[in-house]
Amino acid sequence: MILPRERRESSRGVTTAKAVLLAAAVSMLLVVVSMQYTTGFSVGSGIASLSSRTRGNVALTGSMMKPRLSGLGRRPGLRVSGSETDTYEFPFARIVGQEDMKLSLLLNAVDPKIGGVLIFGDRGTGKSVCIQSMKSVLPLIESIKADPYNSHPTDPNLQGSEVRESIAAGKDLETVFIKTPVIQLPLGATEDKVCGTINMEEALLSGEKKFEPGLLAKANRGILFVDEINLMEDSLVDVVLDSAAGGYNKVEREGISAEHPARYILIATGHPDEGELRPQLLDRFGLFVTVSTIQNSTLCTQMILDRLEFDEDPQVFCEKVEEEQEALRSKIDRARQLLPQVKVPEEHYMTVAEVCGRLGTEGIRGDLACIRAASAAAALDGRTEVTFEDLERVVPLAIGHRLKKDPTDPVFDMKRKGIVVSALRRIADPEAFMRKPETASA
Repeated sequence: MILPRERRESSRGVTTAKAVLLAAAVSMLLVVVSMQYTTGFSVGSGIASLSSRTRGNVALTGSMMKPRLSGLGRRPGLRVSGSETDTYEFPFARIVGQEDMKLSLLLNAVDPKIGGVLIFGDRGTGKSVCIQSMKSVLPLIESIKADPYNSHPTDPNLQGSEVRESIAAGKDLETVFIKTPVIQLPLGATEDKVCGTINMEEALLSGEKKFEPGLLAKANRGILFVDEINLMEDSLVDVVLDSAAGGYNKVEREGISAEHPARYILIATGHPDEGELRPQLLDRFGLFVTVSTIQNSTLCTQMILDRLEFDEDPQVFCEKVEEEQEALRSKIDRARQLLPQVKVPEEHYMTVAEVCGRLGTEGIRGDLACIRAASAAAALDGRTEVTFEDLERVVPLAIGHRLKKDPTDPVFDMKRKGIVVSALRRIADPEAFMRKPETASA
């Protein structure tokens, strides 16, 4: 049936009106939902009432609800996200096993010049948990209040340009003690998000350079954590590694440049099945650790019990182990103060150089990482002189990833540590090393 032209046009007008009304209704619904989630109020019966999302002074974070602790003092293991939500990290002191991983993180906390650590291994072995838990044991740092770069009050190498200019002008700047920042770099982050960007619109309108800091600025004087680094673009990895090595980040856009300090400890994780890093990138990390699933049933049981107790009530569990956490914080703080006094005997310099030369490592990054890590290990133990035992603990971590891989050996990665330890013992005491097989056969 064909309708007259007037009726067809009228029908189209009614349809268009219905579509407009439907779109308006959907928009109103979205606004109401948005208000409910952002303000904590639900609209109903003509009255704004408290939503269950915030009822009972409770904040929802992730998949767990925690009591809001605003106004209370500093809690053990506490991490404040923004200004309202409180969550808890699993305590570092209660992480079972994975001694090489924990040692590498503590050594970098004592001496950031070691060059960070790359952790490769199985899924579910606690890599990310261990790194995130570092924020609860790192000592507080003194910073200029409300400064986006966590500027140091006295060290110009750790200060932003505005702070340096204010100090040069004789201004008194207020300082505060803050937690050491631990910033996670997401896989999908862009270069502008990581490095920061220059607001070109502001620069053109006002003639003044306005820099918008990125994640590298937030990580200054702290830790930058990159999960699954082998899935990240190589160009972005290069930027992060260059900033970590140079201690500053420089951004240039359309002839305008900005620079700020970016001294941070780079900690990255990865899974071997998802691809390997190029040797050039591997060499930029000070230490390398391979972790695997714990097979000891006693350790596994303890780990399960601790995790279940933490999940049941994170606040109570963190308060229970706060004494252990505080002891670890004090240990790191003392080691930092003791580090400048640590001496390395000349024979240990020769041993490290010979090991690196015999194993064919390129450059001197491996040598430097060995000496710095050994010094940090001695300071962590409260000593002022490096021993051979310190070298045995850290040299495999500093050199293992710098060995030239044998493509014909499918289990070469599992042999790295043994190869380095054997070379170290053979060079340090050749006679004792040669006597061991005879003793074993006897």
